[in-house]
Amino acid sequence: MIKHYCSLCNYETSYILKFRNREYFKCPNCESIQMHPDSFISLEKEKHRYELHNNDVFDLGYRNFVKPILDYIFNNFNITDKGLDFGAGHGPVIAKILEDKNFDVKIYDPFFHNNKTLLKSKYDYIIICEVIEHFHKPKQEFELLYNLLNPNGQLIIMTDPLLDNTEFSKWYYKNDETHVFFYSLKTFEYIQKEFKFSNFTIDNRLIVFTK
Repeated sequence: MIKHYCSLCNYETSYILKFRNREYFKCPNCESIQMHPDSFISLEKEKHRYELHNNDVFDLGYRNFVKPILDYIFNNFNITDKGLDFGAGHGPVIAKILEDKNFDVKIYDPFFHNNKTLLKSKYDYIIICEVIEHFHKPKQEFELLYNLLNPNGQLIIMTDPLLDNTEFSKWYYKNDETHVFFYSLKTFEYIQKEFKFSNFTIDNRLIVFTK
């Protein structure tokens, strides 16, 4: 078996599962689970998969899905704060709803809104909805995100955390072939310490890191 090292903390991982010809490994240090890079689909297939997402601003089901992020922003920020929707996809619903309320939100996505000049600015909050599980290189991505924040700025993340009682082999979240990195509570604790966030909170699927 070829050795595999964690793409977040660089510890040697342990093989745990093969599913649909995709191999998964667990890190004993940060307790993440990750797909082996050899199992990643091509960027072309990945983009096509994202194009199938039904991110419709008029879809009430999707609006309800992103409501925890919107409620958090409405309760903690105002229209003078600067925001970034990072990994917004081809249908940036959250940004559209915020813009309709006169919030200042920029849109970045490496496939659909690849304006790298936005990555040279600083933001009071960064929205990352159903994105971090797609990170091929989470260490580099979290370094970038931390550096994009103003002092006391916040990363507002939505993902499905890997709970202690989760049986990974039966977990629906791994079935999406573009989901390549999965985060436990300890993984989030590692991210806080490694990237020097002051704190983080978890409320169901909503995870917020504060710089």
